[in-house]
Amino acid sequence: MGAIREEWRHLRSYEAHHHRLFARVAFIFGATIVVDAAGTIAIFFFERHTPGTQIHSLGDALFFTTVQLLTVSSQIRNPLTTGGRIVDVVLEIWAVLVVAGSAGAVAAFFGAADA
Repeated sequence: MGAIREEWRHLRSYEAHHHRLFARVAFIFGATIVVDAAGTIAIFFFERHTPGTQIHSLGDALFFTTVQLLTVSSQIRNPLTTGGRIVDVVLEIWAVLVVAGSAGAVAAFFGAADA
């Protein structure tokens, strides 16, 4: 129980390494919003007129892109066009890298607290 209290105390203090962690997380969040917007537009233009697609509007494209970034899965079928598939793979790679990078940043933050 004492270790949990110590971590909470550490989190409530605001030091230079807190600022670095916040800056990293803010950058990752902002960059992900840009990737989401670019992916939405690309998926929409590649898929909107393809027969058999489930992406007919920007809303559909935004839903598909955001879900791919968050879970690497969607209720909407995978893209049917080559361009759409390339965008989908880029989104999935981004999602994996961001999750790994964010986990590393948080681990480094707690590792620095022990040093």
